[in-house]
Amino acid sequence: MERIDQEVRNCLEIIKKGGIILYPTDTVWGIGCDATNAEAVDRVYKLKKREESKALICLVSNFKMLEQYVEDVPETAYDILKYAKKPTTVIYDKPIRIAENLVSDDDSLGIRVVRDTFCSELIKKMKRPLVSTSANVSGQPTPQSFDQITPQILKGVDYVVNLQRSKKSPRPSAIIKLSNNGQVKVIRK
Repeated sequence: MERIDQEVRNCLEIIKKGGIILYPTDTVWGIGCDATNAEAVDRVYKLKKREESKALICLVSNFKMLEQYVEDVPETAYDILKYAKKPTTVIYDKPIRIAENLVSDDDSLGIRVVRDTFCSELIKKMKRPLVSTSANVSGQPTPQSFDQITPQILKGVDYVVNLQRSKKSPRPSAIIKLSNNGQVKVIRK
């Protein structure tokens, strides 16, 4: 736990200055920053060579934090997340208090409540959501382990977390879109 605490402190220092980090998530290695800092979000888009029309997702530490950044969390979301067997990202309508360049044209945003210890601790200490996008240039394969992350990505971030570097990553999260009109759509299983 001491090692995790040190890595959390290192990340906080970078993130508070508007920096971007490379870190292990509850799924794949991710590139992240403060989800309320539009300039930091812009740096992530540039590093990934990703169009802003292709949204990124955010990680939150718990349901209480989720409710602070989504205008109206549908009841269905709690059931889906409570019973999900694997990490699940839910796309919500009307995110609030988030950098505008993170919000999709249809006024929605994918948010995942994390169970991973490191991510959860970092987000709790940040007191705000963390951007999370796979550690690759857009259009290239998602790295399944730290060793597969390209030098371009490694050099483009301000800090690389020194945890779980030998771990093989499972697949990316499931993605479900929950509209405020009650519609549920599975985007990725």
